Formats: sequence, structure tokens, C-alpha cells
Amino acid sequence: MIVTAFHDSRTHKVTPGQKAANRVLTVGRATVEHGVAHLKNWRILIKLRTDPARATHLLRALPVLTNLEVNRCRAIYSSDSRPQPA
Repeated sequence: MIVTAFHDSRTHKVTPGQKAANRVLTVGRATVEHGVAHLKNWRILIKLRTDPARATHLLRALPVLTNLEVNRCRAIYSSDSRPQPA
């Protein structure tokens, strides 16, 4: 199934519910796009010479690992270890 965002036109504006659905779709899309960017940077698709079924598992794992790394970095940088002034 292909899910696309809601678009507005001059005669039909996007409702608040549709805007919320677009935001949810965008969050999921961002993760996948980051994963594809990593694939391109690491040149994995060029070097990958394996069974397509195995490649599918590897490609599915990459966004998960990317998400874990992003969340780990956010946790590191959001925790402020400096003492606060009194």
C-alpha cells in the first residue's frame, strides 16, 4: 500500500486532522530518508552482492539502527552535565 500526504488547492484546504496525518507521515518518511542517505554515503548498495532476501533484511535493519543512533545522540547531547548556578 502506498500512503501519500494530503494536499490542498485553491478550492479545497487541508483540515486540521489531515495536517496531523501529514505530520505523522512526515516523521516516518524522515527516518526512511535518513536510512537511504546512509546507504548512499556508505555505498552499501554498490557493494552489496548477496541474495535479495538477505538484502531486504539488511535494508530493513538500517533505519532501525539509524533511529537508535539518533536517539542515543539526542540523549547524550540533551543531558547537561554542567552544574547549574545557584
